[in-house]
Formats: sequence, structure tokens, C-alpha cells
Amino acid sequence: MITIVGSINLDIVATGASLPRPGETVTGATLARHPGGKGANQALAARRLGADVRLVGAVGADDMAEEALKLLQAGSVDLSGVQHVNGETTGVALIAVSADGENQIVVCPGANAVLRPADVEFVEIEHMMGVLEVSADTLLAAARKATGFVSLNLAPAMVVPDELLAEADLISVNETEAAYYGGALHQLDAYVAISLGGDGATLWKDGKQIAQALPPKVNVVDTVGAGDTFTAALTVALIEGQSPQKALEFAVAAGAVACTKPGAQPSLPKRVDLDPYL
Repeated sequence: MITIVGSINLDIVATGASLPRPGETVTGATLARHPGGKGANQALAARRLGADVRLVGAVGADDMAEEALKLLQAGSVDLSGVQHVNGETTGVALIAVSADGENQIVVCPGANAVLRPADVEFVEIEHMMGVLEVSADTLLAAARKATGFVSLNLAPAMVVPDELLAEADLISVNETEAAYYGGALHQLDAYVAISLGGDGATLWKDGKQIAQALPPKVNVVDTVGAGDTFTAALTVALIEGQSPQKALEFAVAAGAVACTKPGAQPSLPKRVDLDPYL
């Protein structure tokens, strides 16, 4: 069982021809609403790839909560660790997507910001995944309870306590986040995965690159959720005992397939969807 400790959002997505520059208004976009949040995305991605998954998180006591949890419920993710918080709104991500699939995202955390260490106190945790859209103290409490593999997605980039980093077996970041953390990541006793968008990904250990993978060619519609899919897939593959190279190839293929449909959670692939690309 993988326990994901992370964010739950409702994504409000505007898709248009181009992304606005600072101060610019772009019109002619279309609007959609999808369940999202990096924690929820990774939970559903791992579940669709075959893992047993529990999500620990928080939503508001509002009408957006049911919509945000809909696909998780349909996907048989264990939501017993999700609390509904009075006086808080469900987290919302405002997302603009261009015709070529690039995106800009503004997140309103809402209830995600009130998830606390006490919320994981009585949760039995084997393997654990965490994202920085909830407090580092909560992630640390969960990681210390984990008896198995600990995967941390250091997104969005921010100062992270050394105690939390020391608990990780896998650190995953994208190019921007890797630049923020610099060489400090390679001083850790953990795998470090760096996703490179259309250039695939690399996997490092003890400061040395041990694997590299390029993505399959796909028709890119929307890149939202691709990074979460990559992280979940890599974690699942390593827990399964796949070699670092095979695990990275599996994760890169999963991330690429997630780009072929709009929305974060609606685009998350099932394991069978990856077969043509592996």
C-alpha cells in the first residue's frame, strides 16, 4: 500500500491559442473544470498503474469538494484519510493552457494549508509519497512513520528541512526545481530523478547519472499532470523492484501518454495504455 500525503484541488482550466504575457489579456479561450492537486493526481496515477493507494489530505466543507474527489472515488483510491474542514475552501488551481500544451498555474491552497502532523498520527504507512503543496512538518511526520519506500516530489520549489530530505529514498524534480535546489540534492542518500519535459528524464545516485530515458513520440494536447504521472510511475516501478533504467523508461512513457488528453486526472494513463510505448 502506498500512502500519498498531499494536495487536493479543483482545476479550473482556460485553453486558448497562446498564454498571456505580463499585463496582457488573451481572449477566445474555452473553460473546463477537472479534479486536480499534485497529491490527488499522484494518488490516482499510482492507482491506475496498479498500486493499492490511500490518500491523506484535506478539502473544504463546500460544493467543490465532491467534484474534486469524484475521479479518486471512481478510481478506488482509499479516501479514509481525507478530511472535510469547516471554514476552509477546497483548494483551487487556475490554469491557462496554450495550443501547444504549455501551461501557467496559480494555486489557491485552501484546506490543503491546514493539513497537520496530527492528521497522520494514526495512519499506518508502508510506502509513502509526498508533495510540497502541504506542510513539510506533515510530510516529515508521515515519512518517519513509513516502514517502506519514501518518495518526495519537491514541488513547488521551496526551502525544505534537512530532516525531511534525509527520509527520502527517491527525490523527483523538474528542470526548474533541480536548478533551485542545485547540487545539494546529489549529496542525499537517495535516487534523484530529474524530468526534462520533451527531453525525457535522468536518474541519479550518489552524484552519478545511472539512467536516462527519452519519451515516445505522442501528440501533445496538455502537459498538466504529466510530471505527477512521471513521479507516480517511477515510484510504483521502483517499489515493484524494476531496475533503475526500466523504471525510468516506464515513468517517461507514462508521463508522455498523460500529455495526450486534456486535464490532469482525466489524462492519467492505465497500465495497459503504456504497452505500445514500452
